Amino acid sequence: MRRLTTGLAVLCGLAGLFFGLNFLLNPHGAASSFGIEPWPTGAASGYFVVKAMRDIAYGLMIFAVFVTGSRRTLGWVILAAVTIPLGDAAAVVTHGGSWATALAVHGSAVVLVVLTATLLLRETGAGGSGTDTVRGDAHGLSHRRDSSHRSEGSRRP
Repeated sequence: MRRLTTGLAVLCGLAGLFFGLNFLLNPHGAASSFGIEPWPTGAASGYFVVKAMRDIAYGLMIFAVFVTGSRRTLGWVILAAVTIPLGDAAAVVTHGGSWATALAVHGSAVVLVVLTATLLLRETGAGGSGTDTVRGDAHGLSHRRDSSHRSEGSRRP
């Protein structure tokens, strides 16, 4: 199950990077699939960059937390980020877009984000203990011995 959850977390991060880069490199093409027609033109089209950087920042945050190894923190960060597709869906339905697009495009993102966060936050390690690392060590404890500890055979009576 950890592999699935890790894969979903990586997918969340990659999606943010993909959508952000798409809005930077192909703003009008990316905008057409967002769900609002017509998109701003002229100086107002600067919002493409705002949307792009928001999505890129989201993707980078996911990977920044991912590399720290804290699965629980990753779950909370991903759960907090559910506000992004919720806001996007609200923008679509309040600015002339269809409910069908809002639900299909942004609602599916909500489901992915909530599912991923829930799975991360509910993970348990061996023996039912909470898991708090990307590697799956219980409470972030590594099974490696610290070099400052003496081995069993070197204890003095």
